[in-house]
Amino acid sequence: MSLKSSVFIATSLDGYIARGDGSIDWLDRANESVPAGEDCGYGNFIESIDVLVMGRNTFEKVLSFGDWPYTKPVVVLSRGQVSLPKSISQTVCVSSEPPSALVERLANSGAKHLYVDGGLVIQSFLREGLIDEITITVIPVLLGSGKPLFGTLGKEIELAHIATKAYEFGFVQSKYCVVKI
Repeated sequence: MSLKSSVFIATSLDGYIARGDGSIDWLDRANESVPAGEDCGYGNFIESIDVLVMGRNTFEKVLSFGDWPYTKPVVVLSRGQVSLPKSISQTVCVSSEPPSALVERLANSGAKHLYVDGGLVIQSFLREGLIDEITITVIPVLLGSGKPLFGTLGKEIELAHIATKAYEFGFVQSKYCVVKI
């Protein structure tokens, strides 16, 4: 299978992607310090992907932002019912497939690069050995508690460092590839 799966995500310095209630107010505040026109590589990354796979919680958070930001196909992974607004029903679908089955289906349909987003979905893809690359932008804030990016994975996952970039406004972004053993 020649499909690549990547993570591109921000965390607090102590490894949380959201507060316990799902709030990302700390990230919104941090983004106020980012100079106009700087996207920390997100634009190039999003252009490189074919399909975005996210969990229901991430989907609902993105819906709360107002305008739908994605033009590429999105698959929302959920075991429960997900209501899709009519305005995005042409590019968004819901699946309850296990990650390996979803990846196989998407690869067979011609997808070459997946963007995997949302803590639980990222963790499930990691557990199944389906993540190839991880880019984490660390925001200089300690939340103390919340939703961790990495939970129990069931096994050690070795990473190889590709690059790290420190931004003058305090963000530090590191890129890793997952070592396939």
